[in-house]
Amino acid sequence: MKPRAATAKTTDALQQAMAALQGRRADEAQRIAEGVIAREPRHPGALHVLGLALLAQGRPREAAAPLEQAAGLVTDPLIETHYAIALRQSGHSARALALLERTAAREPPLPLAVHELGVLLFQLRRLDEAQAVLERGLRHAPAVAELSVVLGGIFLDRLDWGNARLAFARALANAPGHPASLFGLGAALMGENEFASAAERFRQALARDPGYTRARLQLATCLFELDCRAEAVACLRAAVQAAPQCYAEAVRTLVSSGRGRFPLKPSAAAAMLKS
Repeated sequence: MKPRAATAKTTDALQQAMAALQGRRADEAQRIAEGVIAREPRHPGALHVLGLALLAQGRPREAAAPLEQAAGLVTDPLIETHYAIALRQSGHSARALALLERTAAREPPLPLAVHELGVLLFQLRRLDEAQAVLERGLRHAPAVAELSVVLGGIFLDRLDWGNARLAFARALANAPGHPASLFGLGAALMGENEFASAAERFRQALARDPGYTRARLQLATCLFELDCRAEAVACLRAAVQAAPQCYAEAVRTLVSSGRGRFPLKPSAAAAMLKS
């Protein structure tokens, strides 16, 4: 096959692989990328796509190898960021942090790299650094909602309800209906005891993402505070039915509901959720 024809074949294959990834067919994308790599073992684009396909399948340890190889072949902040994600998800936080700090320091910074660095610093409880990184990112990319969402999460962690509201409102201005932004705004409103407004935000988040279990649990808490007990219990039952792993949290919510107005023993709460 002539070089130009081979290049066209590779380009077409990688476009098909990316389309498969976007269509959530990660196994198909993996197969296509591996086919390209069999012909061109050092093709950075194919190695990148293979790493993305493995990440999409929840296989970060396997994804790290092709992503590391791709990052060594070309200077590409996006590949470096995806490699750092694979490292973080594999439990190599220190290596991921070093890579993300270098990648996010470039001008202008890649928003995804800033987001991942902010998330990792947040997880490591280095809140001041995380905030500084995200605020720098927002100065360069103010319309990227995900940066505001993580920043809002930091403010929630600090019980800074006012700044949290501002951060999530900014995220919603750039991405109307964004479920995580609606949830964060609801959490900030709960912190200020504005339970009716908070409940409305959680309802909006659930309308966008019916599987948003945390939003359903927080909605139940708001409904208890608003004395809508029957609706709150139904909400908890729906949460447990959709996500059985949240059963213990649902019981705790039910036991502590109403701040003493409706005291329940855990056994009674469990029976109520199952009925």
